[in-house]
Amino acid sequence: MSSDRFEQRFDPVRERLMRYAFALTRDRDEARDLFQETVVRAMSATEIPVPEPAFRAWLFKIVRNLWIDRTRTHARRSHLNERFAGSHGPEAGEATTERHYEVREAFSCLTIEHQEVLALVDIAGFSYEETGELLSIPKGTVMSRVARARQAMFQLLSSEAVVPLSRQRGRCER
Repeated sequence: MSSDRFEQRFDPVRERLMRYAFALTRDRDEARDLFQETVVRAMSATEIPVPEPAFRAWLFKIVRNLWIDRTRTHARRSHLNERFAGSHGPEAGEATTERHYEVREAFSCLTIEHQEVLALVDIAGFSYEETGELLSIPKGTVMSRVARARQAMFQLLSSEAVVPLSRQRGRCER
């Protein structure tokens, strides 16, 4: 496939793919790296899915698999705690409200399974069926995880489990 044709197919999902990468990494620079690595992998693939839904799902699966690989690598090197410790601070020049940080903190308190489904359904805009295909789980499981994840977010944001930044940052109970 020519790079022009690839770019035409890639443009409609570019922003959603980047938001998904950011939701997984919770770090703008790591999300950009993950996004770039995804583009390189996708462009160098020998077989690219033809139908648009399959193409889009394939791209999101690349992001997810690369993120899983990176997370495992970090865990093996015991740097995972350092990575998360620095990822909650404000970005330079970014005017973000305290509530946005509370939501990010609550999101980081969720299990990985709940983070994945919320990132795909609520952030990237995938349907339950598409999310099930990406994660290789039944649609009913996706629906259940989304409901439980939303409920957990609600509880975290309406309780003292997520402490507003003005009092104390980076604390959650799992």
